[in-house]
Amino acid sequence: MASPLHILNTVFGFPGFRGQQAEVISHMVDGGDALVLMPTGAGKSLCYQVPALCRDGIAVVVSPLIALMQNQVAALTQLGVRAAALNSARSFDEAAVIERQMRAGELDLLYVAPERLVTPGFLSLLDQCRIALFAIDEAHCVSQWGHDFRPEYLQLALLHERFPAVPRIALTATADGPTRKDIAERLGLGDGRIFVAGFDRPNIRYRITAKKNAKEQLLRFLEAEHSGDSGIVYCLSRAKVEEVAGWLTDKGYDALPYHAGLDQSVRAANQDRFLRDEAVVMVATIAFGMGIDKPDVRFVAHLDLPKSLESYYQETGRAGRDGLPANAWMAYGLEDVAKLGQFIASSQASDTQKRIERQKLNALLGLCETTRCRRQVLLEYFGESGAPPCGNCDICLEPVASFDGTELARKALSCVYRTGESFGAGHVIDVLLGKDTEKVQRFGHNGLSTFGIGAELAAEEWRSVLRQLVAAGYLSIDVEGHGAFRLTETCRPVLRGEIRVDLRRDPLPAKAKAKTATGKKAATQWERADDEALFQVLRAERMALAKAQGVPPYVILHDATLIEVARQRPRRAKDLADIAGLGETKRERYGDVLLAAVAAFEDARRLP
Repeated sequence: MASPLHILNTVFGFPGFRGQQAEVISHMVDGGDALVLMPTGAGKSLCYQVPALCRDGIAVVVSPLIALMQNQVAALTQLGVRAAALNSARSFDEAAVIERQMRAGELDLLYVAPERLVTPGFLSLLDQCRIALFAIDEAHCVSQWGHDFRPEYLQLALLHERFPAVPRIALTATADGPTRKDIAERLGLGDGRIFVAGFDRPNIRYRITAKKNAKEQLLRFLEAEHSGDSGIVYCLSRAKVEEVAGWLTDKGYDALPYHAGLDQSVRAANQDRFLRDEAVVMVATIAFGMGIDKPDVRFVAHLDLPKSLESYYQETGRAGRDGLPANAWMAYGLEDVAKLGQFIASSQASDTQKRIERQKLNALLGLCETTRCRRQVLLEYFGESGAPPCGNCDICLEPVASFDGTELARKALSCVYRTGESFGAGHVIDVLLGKDTEKVQRFGHNGLSTFGIGAELAAEEWRSVLRQLVAAGYLSIDVEGHGAFRLTETCRPVLRGEIRVDLRRDPLPAKAKAKTATGKKAATQWERADDEALFQVLRAERMALAKAQGVPPYVILHDATLIEVARQRPRRAKDLADIAGLGETKRERYGDVLLAAVAAFEDARRLP
């Protein structure tokens, strides 16, 4: 049996394991069960792909999405690994060939959907095969506490009952404490080892801004920092996805929509474009993203609030899988909180589940309104305390001042009470500012004691105060009362002046063209003036190869590998062995192309 390190070097082209990979892989090679939590981009796939090549037999990988299976199989085939996928996209004849290969021991890895795996026919097929291991990807789908629950995952517990001697590994990039426990219980992994590799994604810069004409805010962000980059823009509704995709197209971006209401063929075509082209912006609902392993997504933007911190972490984690700098940008406002509260209230979930969903939403509001390092708040939610300020979020780069906002909080809460707890932010702010609008007159609110008591702040500043009072739990939003504010029990000590309320002072909006400290950080620090020019030449060569083979460019070679080629400028075949991502098969396939491109570039540079 080949050693894991030998497989890593020769097949995958990496010099050594990262983090807990070596420990997880050794445990799997020895036949142990494991639950692995690793952030996106940390190399989860290697934790089962390397043991699959070390152990006898075929590794069966449970994956929820056809697109993910196809991408993984294409990438493994490029490495010279014998891999296949069985799913509904296969014809009867294609499936028959794959099943014959399984029985003959001619495959190293097989990807399969959970609903197919648990059918009697497929289980009978597995009985005829030598199985190296079972890998359950996106394992949070098994948990009803998770954010992507899929009932078919619940049946996967039968793997242990039917194949007790075959090791199993469940993998996910995101799961809080209760979800981890749920995964282990539902998959029968109680006796397996749990590996938690940490949730930090240091290459992602987190930024959250108050929503004020969100489309224009998004456009400024893209113009200043992501011209020509691939990225994802998340919206809450299908209608908004269509609107924003069309609007960005009109602004000159190659933007595509993706949501569950589109025809399946349109979704597949748009996803394929996103994966294969290098500057596509996908505007999508949360229907898009799980299993998308495109490594060079340079930004994820949210025009609406996700439903929980887990969702936020999972969605933003689709940026920067290649380890190069990436941005997570979000605009949020009170209307988002009201909409999500409405979704929770009108769902068919149990009261217990609804309470959990509200708690998760409140945790996300806490992240939005914090005055601390956002990464610290995010990591603490997942149980990682003690991290220093990251220096790579908006608050670290442009610290937010906090101040004693007790008096402002009392004014706002009193105004909500005096107006009958029946109105949203717009009307309450009008009363605080003393605006004698038709609506204020109609309800007689110009005669209230709170009319005009807030003239010291502008409307947007009061909107910030009200947002923070909701995040702190002093106000709630009545989702059945058209988004009206309601006082909570916890606000009583504030109204009585018994406790202090600290508020954050939102930074002033940046000028349209101004670059701030949170502005674009170059994705790569080049050593020579023309390194980037060579990198672009190599990308063009890669694109030609990808189009000829009908696969996404990153399946051929990752950007990180091309960057190293541009930096090292190899001249001989043996020089390629020192470049990460170039295993034996890829050196055989693409070594001559890379060497020729470097030589031609160097020769052209020497010309007078």
